[in-house]
Amino acid sequence: MFGLADVNSFYASCETLFRPDLRGRPVLVLSNNDGCVIARSAGAKALGIKMGAPWFEVKTQDYPEKVHVFSSNYALYHSLSQRVMTALEEITPRVEQYSIDEMFLDLTGIDGCENFETFGRRLRAHVFTTTGLTVGIGMGPTKTLAKSAQWAGKEWKQFRGVLALTPGNPKRTETLLANQPVEEIWGVGRRIGKRLNLIGIETALQLSRARPKFIRDNFSVVLERTVRELNGESCIPLEELPPAKQQIVCSRSFGERITSKVAMQQALCQYAARAAEKLRGERQYCRNIGVFIRTSPHANGEVFYGNSAGEKLTLPTQDTRDIIESAMRSLDRIWLEGRRYMKAGIMLDNFTPNGVSQLNLFEDNQPRANSAQLMKVLDDINQSGMGNVWFAGQGINTEWKMKREMLSPAWTTRWSDIPKARVL
Repeated sequence: MFGLADVNSFYASCETLFRPDLRGRPVLVLSNNDGCVIARSAGAKALGIKMGAPWFEVKTQDYPEKVHVFSSNYALYHSLSQRVMTALEEITPRVEQYSIDEMFLDLTGIDGCENFETFGRRLRAHVFTTTGLTVGIGMGPTKTLAKSAQWAGKEWKQFRGVLALTPGNPKRTETLLANQPVEEIWGVGRRIGKRLNLIGIETALQLSRARPKFIRDNFSVVLERTVRELNGESCIPLEELPPAKQQIVCSRSFGERITSKVAMQQALCQYAARAAEKLRGERQYCRNIGVFIRTSPHANGEVFYGNSAGEKLTLPTQDTRDIIESAMRSLDRIWLEGRRYMKAGIMLDNFTPNGVSQLNLFEDNQPRANSAQLMKVLDDINQSGMGNVWFAGQGINTEWKMKREMLSPAWTTRWSDIPKARVL
């Protein structure tokens, strides 16, 4: 048996955790640069505010009660995510973190000690006691059925956030699948859901009764696997160790349009430094380094421009200096003056686990001396919380940085922001 634990309205719940006055009230969290809605509390959903709605439209609407809005506070969300995952691991040792607010659980043998749903409620209570956040838990003989159970636990309040689909109760599984739209199945989505609707498959139950060979021939082997999972055949194992990344991308939309090359160089330097830090965290070296820049395709009276360039290195690297130098050379090849750029990014790929490479007889490039030691010192300082070291090319006064005008305090990661309790 598999379980799936998912924090309810994670971003919005994080914002209200340290603001008891906002519990039960409409709360929204916005995307980068305060662009659109990416999270809603139950109160905001009740007002009819849609996911992805642009903030400039939402803020002009009149609602029956005040809507409380926050910019994305990724440091807070990451910190609380780690606490939730630790709490889940304390009771369920074999786990797989699926996303920032979801974790798959191995429930093998649990029914030998207690009922699955009893265990789920105990796990739910432990997470709430430890973190103050509420999780929903779905359980099933496959990951896909566990996902469906978790979805149903949100949709139907009578389950109180915990639902188990067991082989001994096929009627419950059939009823759930008959009421689950096919596009709500894990891994299906709207695009494939529309194609399935065209051939008369509108519910999860109808998909489960389709012939696997027909689905494989007309869709994909991935959807065939979903069909088998819906029928209780486990095809997707628990991955305790996440697979190594094949690519690292660091990009952002700018808070203000960039018009000068110096500002663009600063932005790409920052993204390169972050990408290199992630690369070292993966214990990988990269051979390919690419950059891209683009203007807004929706700006009135402006011609859209987007371009990319990159380099293949002779020596694999994880040194920030190498990545910055390559990025600057690539930018020189694609930069156009007189444009208002809205986004840029760095891409690293073609990874290898070490920096060894076969050089030819006339190769002039040599590995940097003491590179690994220098990068370790850099990372240790930046991750210690005691201070930061950065490259001069990253700049100091960067007005183009992401706009977060409604940012909440760093309640769990900054000493000055730790909440203070007063006894009256």
